[in-house]
Amino acid sequence: MTIFEKIALREIPASILAEGEDWIAFCDIAPQAPVHFLVVPKRCIPRISEASTSDNALLGTLLAAAASTARQEGLAENGYRVVINNGSDGGETVPHLHLHVLGGRHMQWPPG
Repeated sequence: MTIFEKIALREIPASILAEGEDWIAFCDIAPQAPVHFLVVPKRCIPRISEASTSDNALLGTLLAAAASTARQEGLAENGYRVVINNGSDGGETVPHLHLHVLGGRHMQWPPG
């Protein structure tokens, strides 16, 4: 069981910002921006490259959850970045698909 599954089950405490039937959003423990939260499906998909067409609805729900939580957190007017890491070269550290939402400052490009 991943740390994110344990957070969704309330076995590990987290600063939860929003939640839906299939997802949960909470503050990142090592923020890289003034606002940095994760949107995580409650069901574990190890990474985006392992998602299948049967996950299409959930993937759309995660993006909508990222947008609604960003609005809730005051990021809508000035903008924000959504990042999905995939594999070790992509910066993935937890093998459970999650969206990073970062905002509250101007983002640089390229990101890494």
